[in-house]
Amino acid sequence: MTQSPARPLDGILVVALEQAVAAPLASCRLADAGARVIKLERDGGDFARGYDTAANGQSAYFAWLNRGKESLVVDIKKPADRDLVLRILTGADVFIQNLAVGAAARSGLGSDDLRKRFPRLITCDISGYGETGPYADMKAYDLLVQAEVGLISINGAPGEYGRVGVSICDYATGLSAVLAINEALVERSRTGCGTAIKVSLFDVLAELMSVPLLQHDYTGAGPERIGLAHPSITPYGGFVTKDGATLVISVQNDREWAALATEVLDRPELVDDPLYATNPARMQRRAEVDGLVQAFFSRHDRAAMETKLRAARIAYGAVNDLADLSGHPHLRRQRVLSETGEIDLPAHPNAAAAWSTEPSLPRIGEHSARIRREFATSIK
Repeated sequence: MTQSPARPLDGILVVALEQAVAAPLASCRLADAGARVIKLERDGGDFARGYDTAANGQSAYFAWLNRGKESLVVDIKKPADRDLVLRILTGADVFIQNLAVGAAARSGLGSDDLRKRFPRLITCDISGYGETGPYADMKAYDLLVQAEVGLISINGAPGEYGRVGVSICDYATGLSAVLAINEALVERSRTGCGTAIKVSLFDVLAELMSVPLLQHDYTGAGPERIGLAHPSITPYGGFVTKDGATLVISVQNDREWAALATEVLDRPELVDDPLYATNPARMQRRAEVDGLVQAFFSRHDRAAMETKLRAARIAYGAVNDLADLSGHPHLRRQRVLSETGEIDLPAHPNAAAAWSTEPSLPRIGEHSARIRREFATSIK
């Protein structure tokens, strides 16, 4: 029998008192790296299980974020179940939770107390606004935080406000959390001591807003909502071809402008013209520059424009819909198994990583009986 190749986190035990998106994403990355993840679920399960049934009968969110985990149903308000969790934590390396602020502590699973009891334990608390400050008791969901940090104010085109179309706040927070956890595992290998990690949705998204915030703070004006265009560079945005496709081009510097003008637009005289030669000059005439680019695109179909852009080494991409993504020739996929059938997900972002087997989504409480037997008594 062929033995599965070792993975970086083989032998690491993660206990995740989690729900929804941010914390499950963090523990999913740990599971992908080989960690054993015991997912603690309330009776009825993680509420993300019920978001939809789009993924072959499973919730698309749950299918994406919970592969390879073990499901243990517990009621942490009951002393017996809380004691079970504590017995599991005796041998655990990481504890992740994203309940409301204070809820885990009220149930006897507060991170500070856990690290005193288990000095090697790494704890990760994920919250909306952190555990202190004027918003600490506010409920926080992805859209609300997108609004609070000003992301919505700079997103999209002029007119009615619109959210970023995916839960970017939850995703960024989960990835920030798993990065901090891996750093803490490295630190513990040197010191032997666990670490407290506290990550909030607001802090993570506020940090992602650094550039527009700095522009506002130091110039008095941040970027306006300009759709596919770039607030500081032109030509950089979407242009419609003769056959109706929208191609987004990115001209990052004056050298690329020269290539665009000469090899794509057939306008070599624009290269040295002081009205167009530099990005600051082009930005002063943005409407004119974008107009001449659009005029050229409108005379050629998509295939012809892609050939010209690629030959000139101009960065471009097509504005695709979900059907285009589903059939995209560059999209890698990996498969997970579930009680309702196989689900093909986008592959792990690390192209060098490979699952040795097809992981499964856990049924609610699928592993409860086995885990309860395993941890019936404390690990010595």
